[in-house]
Amino acid sequence: MTSQVPRAELDDRMQRFRSRMEAICPDWELAAFLGRVNQYYLTGTMQDGLLLVPRDGDAVFWVRRSLERACAESLFPDMRPMRSFRDAAQGMKPARGRRTIHIEADLVPYGLVERFRKHFPCDELGSLEPVIGRVRSVKSPYELEIIERAGAIHRRAMEDKVPGLLREGMSEAEFACDLYRLMVSEGHEGTVRFAMFNVDIAVGQLGFGENSLYPTSFNGPGGCRGVGPAAPVLGSRDRRLRVGDLVFVDLGCSVEGYATDKTMIYAFGRPLPREASASHARCVEIQGRIAASLKPGAIPSTIYSTVMESLDPGFLEHFMGFGSRRAEFLGHGVGLQIDEPPVIAEGFDEPLIEGMVLAVEPKRGVPGVGMVGTENTYLVTAEGGRSLTGTCAGPILIDA
Repeated sequence: MTSQVPRAELDDRMQRFRSRMEAICPDWELAAFLGRVNQYYLTGTMQDGLLLVPRDGDAVFWVRRSLERACAESLFPDMRPMRSFRDAAQGMKPARGRRTIHIEADLVPYGLVERFRKHFPCDELGSLEPVIGRVRSVKSPYELEIIERAGAIHRRAMEDKVPGLLREGMSEAEFACDLYRLMVSEGHEGTVRFAMFNVDIAVGQLGFGENSLYPTSFNGPGGCRGVGPAAPVLGSRDRRLRVGDLVFVDLGCSVEGYATDKTMIYAFGRPLPREASASHARCVEIQGRIAASLKPGAIPSTIYSTVMESLDPGFLEHFMGFGSRRAEFLGHGVGLQIDEPPVIAEGFDEPLIEGMVLAVEPKRGVPGVGMVGTENTYLVTAEGGRSLTGTCAGPILIDA
């Protein structure tokens, strides 16, 4: 049976969006959502269409394809067919040009913007990202129940079942395929969405040994050699698992569109070297400190600066990356996309709110060994962050 987002949930999301628009952009006139993730958040269906939210009127979801599916999936009150933006423009009143229309400026390609403005003339375009991002960052009880389910799958798969997949001589690519099959069989939907531009992820970031330090364009601390230059994803077909290898796995798990994020490391055949074990233990301790600070009112940028300033120069070398390749954050929001606001980083100065969900991922590269560290997804509560993805610190030792 098709799972539908309840009408009361959709109404609440739309009301919170309108309230936030009034607070941030008091003179707003029209919001136009062309991105499918935000359309899903506000309508409960993910189609090829245009969601128009006028300040003085009811929202309408104009659907190019498939209206039939949208009507079967969604309880959104007003969905109409369109062949092109012209149909939507003719259905809006007033039809005259507007001073400003707000769109997802960080997402929509220039060519699509030009086609949109042909039928929706305006003097300038505003950005919806600061508004919708903040609205989506606070999860409702309905959303949290789904995220809890994703987290339970994530914990069970990565802490209890991944060790049974690893066998000497298997390639990274083989492991990635087995891992994907496992995750889907446990309840993962099979895809995780990112907001980052030009991001391709086949399963997750994974690597045996120093392949977990390999340079990558992905904005995160871990590395991944991948299949090759044209497909730096999945895993190497040539690198095979050997006794003594560290195995690094960083991947998302999605249920009904909502994701959790988790990283585990495994020691295959024997414990990690002393330096690697010490670095990993330090990362686990840092994660605990950050998790304890995830309370309403805490400032993400302050959490970031406090942690970074507490670390000695020797540990900072290769922290949150390897060499000069450092990710400038310690955690990030998670929801319909795996890289949502807020971010535990400089510049994120708005206080945390109860109901936010963040992944915390302190990691450190160890020369000759690989990427150690941990990641779990936490719910912001008055008592501090509560892990939704398990508490196993790792590394998990696996018999060869």
